[in-house]
Amino acid sequence: MNLVVLIGSGAVGKMTVGQELMKITDYRLFHNHHMIEPVIEIFGKYDGAMVSKLREDIFDAFLKTDYSGLIFTYMWAFDMQSDWDYIKSVTDKFEATGGNVYYVELVADRAVRIERNKTENRLKNKASKRDIVVSEDRMLREETKYRLVSNDGEIPFENYMKIDNTNLEPSEVALMIKERFNLQGIGVTGLMRKDKITEV
Repeated sequence: MNLVVLIGSGAVGKMTVGQELMKITDYRLFHNHHMIEPVIEIFGKYDGAMVSKLREDIFDAFLKTDYSGLIFTYMWAFDMQSDWDYIKSVTDKFEATGGNVYYVELVADRAVRIERNKTENRLKNKASKRDIVVSEDRMLREETKYRLVSNDGEIPFENYMKIDNTNLEPSEVALMIKERFNLQGIGVTGLMRKDKITEV
C-alpha cells in the first residue's frame, strides 16, 4: 500500500490539498487533527502519547484494507531528529507492504497562511483552531521554535517534491501531485469514481 505524506508549516494547506487529492484518487485522508481533536475533547487537553498511539492503531488497521493508499499530513520539524526518526518509522511500515511512499512539502507565504488559518474548512475540521488569536499565536511560536521548511537538497528521498502553493488552488496542487507520482484510483472506491482520471 502506498502513502503520500503532506508536509508543511501550520495553515499551509495540507489538509485541504489532501481533501482534493482524495477526490481524484481512491486514497483516503488521515490528517493530523483526526486524532488530536478527539483526544482534546475527551481528556480536556492535548496528550501527545495518546495521539501517537491512536495514530499507529489507525495505520495498522488501514494497512489491512483494499485501498491503494493513504494521505497523511504532518508538520515536520526538520531540526528535530525525533521527527526524522518518526517519518522513517512510518515509511518503513508502508514499504514493508511493498508500497511506495511519496513526500510532498508545501510552502506558502506567512501572510497567506495567516489568512488560511481563518478559513471555514479549517475551523470546521479543527476545533482547537477556532480561537483565531490563540491559534495564530501558536502557529507563529512554532515557526520560531522549529525549522518547518526544509533546506534545499535536505530531503533525501527520490519520491519527493516541494510545491509553493501560495498562489495555487488546492485542486491544482492535488492534480500536480497525482500526475507527478502517477497515483492511480484503482481501489475499491476508485473503480466507481466518475471523476477518476486514467493515466498512461
